[in-house]
Amino acid sequence: MNEPLLLMGVVILICILLNRFLEKIPIPSLLIFIALGMFFGENGVLRIPFDNYEAVNIICSICLIFIMFYGGFGTNLHAARPVLAPSILMSTLGVVGTAGAVALFAHFALKLSWLECFLIGAVISSTDAASVFNILRSQKLALKYHTDSLLEVESGSNDPMSYMLTTVAIALLSGQSISVPLLLAQQIIIGILCGAAMGWLAVKLLHQNLLSSQQSHTIFLLAIMVLAYAIPSQLNGNGYLSVYLCGILIGNSNLPQKKYFVHFFDVLTHVAQVLIFFLLGLLVTPVNLPSVIVPALILMLFLTLVARPLVSVVLLAPFRPKLRQIVLVSWSGLRGAASIVFAIGAVLSGVETTYNLYNLVFCMVLLSISIQGTLLPLVAKKLAMIDLTADVGRTFTDYQQDSDIHFIKLHVNPHHIWCGKTLSQLQFPTDLLVVMIIRQHEIIIPTGDTLLESNDLLVLAARSFEDRAHLCLREIVVEGGKQYVNRPLSEIPQAHVDRVILIKRGIDTIIPTGSTVVKAGDILVVTQSAKN
Repeated sequence: MNEPLLLMGVVILICILLNRFLEKIPIPSLLIFIALGMFFGENGVLRIPFDNYEAVNIICSICLIFIMFYGGFGTNLHAARPVLAPSILMSTLGVVGTAGAVALFAHFALKLSWLECFLIGAVISSTDAASVFNILRSQKLALKYHTDSLLEVESGSNDPMSYMLTTVAIALLSGQSISVPLLLAQQIIIGILCGAAMGWLAVKLLHQNLLSSQQSHTIFLLAIMVLAYAIPSQLNGNGYLSVYLCGILIGNSNLPQKKYFVHFFDVLTHVAQVLIFFLLGLLVTPVNLPSVIVPALILMLFLTLVARPLVSVVLLAPFRPKLRQIVLVSWSGLRGAASIVFAIGAVLSGVETTYNLYNLVFCMVLLSISIQGTLLPLVAKKLAMIDLTADVGRTFTDYQQDSDIHFIKLHVNPHHIWCGKTLSQLQFPTDLLVVMIIRQHEIIIPTGDTLLESNDLLVLAARSFEDRAHLCLREIVVEGGKQYVNRPLSEIPQAHVDRVILIKRGIDTIIPTGSTVVKAGDILVVTQSAKN
């Protein structure tokens, strides 16, 4: 295990160190992770031989479960409601139309059999949620006419349809006798029923307060996510459809402390995305790519310039969108990890193809992310589709859960300057409100005439400070053995405590001056400048 763990640790460390740099370059960061995998791979600098398709298929399939669940969890149905119908059409009929168009073109352009062409079209037919989300969020692309919501819902929900088409294509190529309508119906019905049932059950149980801690709630949701995929898959249903629908139901429910779920799954999904693209880059053998680069380029050009625009026009035209919106939706059809993972499944099934399907799809995805993904912000700008007054975060449910209002408590002791005064006499700033007063176990909703008494506990609301690019706040707990204990701030070198802006001492909050003495047990709130 030492070598895999060493490799994993190095990759994660590199990803963390590159994070700030990647935010500043126009190239999609996921493309960097593919390149990193190729750098470590068999034809890369480190020449690590790796061709374990089975292991990559298992790991990447599990990672896709995380990505699809969080894609559903983060979908804001309220924000997406104006474009819900076109989004669903694009994620269902759009996938079928794209697969059919690519299959038809591949048959005549590459002279391949119909079933092989159908397999290629099915595998590459879905847009990639990870790539689309990554670009929209990292580039802060809020798009006009709810286009960002449309792309989010489409890319997050179309993988199940692509997976079903791929399953059908593999079965037909393997010579199995199947009823295609029956298989599709089985996949869809079982997937929807299981996803809805697991989502409903999770929300009900979370509201019952049966779990002891927030950590238990998070682990519970993790188990629900896994079961939402495993149960329908065991029943020959579509596990990806189930887990996506389960995520939607849970994410759009009013859950306590949802922001903790968001933070957990956001980190988990990001790691899953990095792991998928790194492993796919590690698995590929670059010296074998030239044999498929020409057909991959031909298919990708057709898919990008003909198939996707044609499907977008046909399906979106009844909703009378702006022409520039259709053009942007067409360009935003990025292919990604799901297509390559489905291609791995096809390779492991043993079906014979003219071209190595994994290498072919890998090249198509690489071309899509590098060209479409890189140019997407520029295309959106040229089409005047960027909404400078909006925030792309509003298309995600976690945006609403992370409120910018924080509550703080303040104890009014007998000697406090506020004691004996009314709230109106204190003249608070408009952004600072006293929302509640606790007085001898009595809760008081205050007005301007409320008189503050000794031992009142005030609950104040104010806008929270957001860490800036080069400035953040942190807390330091003063331990008894520190050399600056029992010394005034003016005598403490700045290197030890940075800039102290607040001291928490028991239930008291102190605004310090140079003469304020630091005591053991104090919590110092300090500013810290982040280095570039």
